[in-house]
Amino acid sequence: MRRLQDPRRDQGKAIRHLTHLTTGESDSPGRYIGRFAPSPTGPLHLGSLVAALASYLDARAAGGVWLLRMEDLDPPREPPGAADEILRQLEDLGMTWDGAVLYQSTRLSAYEEILQNLLGRELCYPCDCSRRQVRAMGPVYDGRCRSRERPPSGTYALRLRTEPEVWGIDDRIQGRYEQNLERDTGDFVLRRRDGLFAYQLAVVVDDAFQGVNRIVRGIDLLDSTPRQLYLQSLLGYPRPGYAHFPVLLNEQGQKLSKQHFAAPVDTRQPGPLLRRALCFLNHPPPADLAGPGELLDWAIGNWDILRIPALHGIPASRYERAVTR
Repeated sequence: MRRLQDPRRDQGKAIRHLTHLTTGESDSPGRYIGRFAPSPTGPLHLGSLVAALASYLDARAAGGVWLLRMEDLDPPREPPGAADEILRQLEDLGMTWDGAVLYQSTRLSAYEEILQNLLGRELCYPCDCSRRQVRAMGPVYDGRCRSRERPPSGTYALRLRTEPEVWGIDDRIQGRYEQNLERDTGDFVLRRRDGLFAYQLAVVVDDAFQGVNRIVRGIDLLDSTPRQLYLQSLLGYPRPGYAHFPVLLNEQGQKLSKQHFAAPVDTRQPGPLLRRALCFLNHPPPADLAGPGELLDWAIGNWDILRIPALHGIPASRYERAVTR
């Protein structure tokens, strides 16, 4: 990652080397439209609570819209009732969203239509490389299926061709980040070998469908952003502005996540939880505020995203005392 000396300069702009430099935070001016898009693989944990709160506050402080989207595209990993539990937790915390919840599982025909468009333009190709083969290549897919003469006889993924171009952003928190897609990531998957649509395709299509023009999310997704900019360009979509905040880390230094057995938050006491989450975002609230309504009102009125540190991660054990106040 390369950071700007001052991340306040040219906040949120998208960069494509040798081609153009967009101005402002987003290609689509107008009212702020943000979103929170959890995967319903379990209830909210402390890390996903911080993610929800950061996106909520940035939208509300700008007088904008805050949408909720369920990224329910991987049924084997989604326990029954997990999506409803996330909705209940957000309600307990006083974080109300605008409009109906969008479930990606209802959008499969839209993803297929876009995929057929890209196939018709010969921008995608089938790949039947096994997971073992892909792991052996390291972090960059080597393109071995690009020029095969015959299509695979069995199941296969669909990959998007990349070019030796540099795509990047001036992130509102982290500063400048850029990648040469062909060199740094290689051709990437849009539909998996098991037939499920990949995150990179669905998130781009749905951000455009919902008119999202500001994205606030964890830094673990920063390296996905150049791929999403590239796909937005191919599809003629406007580019949102981006801000990536530090993720919470467990005792092993791993991102706090359901995959690493992060405990769900107990929203029956929302005040202490919100207080702790605000501390992680470097917005410690006054001690005399207690309920979720008071805390959220204060946070909206005092929100400044530039107060969030430009770090990769923060230990989740920090600010534990804030919960007991």
